[in-house]
This record gives sequence, C-alpha cells and structure tokens, in this order.
Amino acid sequence: MSDEQVRWLLKVIQPEATLAALPKGASLAREAHAGLLGLPVEIYATELCRMQKEASEAADALLADPAAASMVDRLPLRKGDKVVAFGDSLTSDPQSWAVVLREMLARRRGTHGISLTISAVAGETTTHGLVRVANVINSRPDWILFLFGTNDARTQGPHPTKTLVHHEETARNIAELRQRVSGETTANCIWITPPAVNEAQVAAHRGRRLRSMKRR
Repeated sequence: MSDEQVRWLLKVIQPEATLAALPKGASLAREAHAGLLGLPVEIYATELCRMQKEASEAADALLADPAAASMVDRLPLRKGDKVVAFGDSLTSDPQSWAVVLREMLARRRGTHGISLTISAVAGETTTHGLVRVANVINSRPDWILFLFGTNDARTQGPHPTKTLVHHEETARNIAELRQRVSGETTANCIWITPPAVNEAQVAAHRGRRLRSMKRR
C-alpha cells in the first residue's frame, strides 16, 4: 500500500475518532486503530505523526500573516474557556480546521488556559448529532463550534434518488440542536456553513473512478 493510500485511509476512516465514539472506545490502544485499517502499527503511527506535523506547519504558516495572527488574538475567548468543535469528518480529520485552530490557539493564547476539544465522527449526519450532543452538553463548554449537515446531503449509488437525510429533517435536527444547547448550557454557539462542493472535482475523484470500473 502506497503512502498516498495510507493517508487516504487515515483521513476517510479516522479510526481514533470513529472508535472513540463506541462504548469504551476511547481506551483502545493505537494497535486497535491500526488493525481497523489492516496496517502495521508502525506505519499507522508514522503517517499519523506526519499528518499532525503538517497541521502544525499549516498553523505556523497562517500565523506568519499578521492579519491572521491578529484575528486569533482578538477572538472573544476568556482565560480558561472550554471550546468544543462538534461535527463530522470535516472536523475529525487529522488535519481539519479544528486541529489547525487548536494549534493556532496554543501558539498565540497558550498562557490563557483555553482548551479546544474535538467531538466529531466521520460519516455522521445531523441525526447522529442529536444522539451525541448530550456528551457535549455534559462537558459544560463555554463555546460550541458546529459544522454539521454535509453528510445529510450525501447520495448513494450510480443513480441516486434521495439524500441520506431529507433537507426538511436536517432543518428540524438543527433546530433541535440549537434548542438543546441554548436550554441546557450557557455556551456561545457558532454555526459554520458546510463548504460548497466542486462537482467536477468530485466526479474526477479516485474513489468514483474505482466504483465506475467495478460496475463495468
């Protein structure tokens, strides 16, 4: 298996975040994470370390821009604030926006005792979020950063006829999430819009090409 394939597996499957969502999953060792992907633990650990290093380098590159550094300095976070990033694979990715933000906060606000916890699982929809949000509420955060809904719009098969979650159900789920966190916490909430999709890039993706070849 090539380095590119190993990296793709780590970014898509994300075993550490996926298994942590299961009962007692957080206590599983790295051997279990590597075994889930069928990889030797040494290869798994090396690639994960490389990806984490690149995320740190991305944070450094962003902070080299005085405007970006100033924005981090001006974030309305108080000393000791607990921040939770809540979402799906876009948040749990080893090189996600949340990982980079955590690195930036550590560099610019490291003496303020601000924590950023990532509570995200690859493949989840807003329906799954309703199940997991209780854990976030119980952690009594000061801020919750939501990025949910991308998987709701996913379709399956070569000629899909429906999304995983109907858009009206997505709206109801998000309304319920908002009601719960506003009623059960004093947290400030930030809702991040899922990124736009580049249809041409998706059509050319290696995974789509492989599925097309198999159908032939």
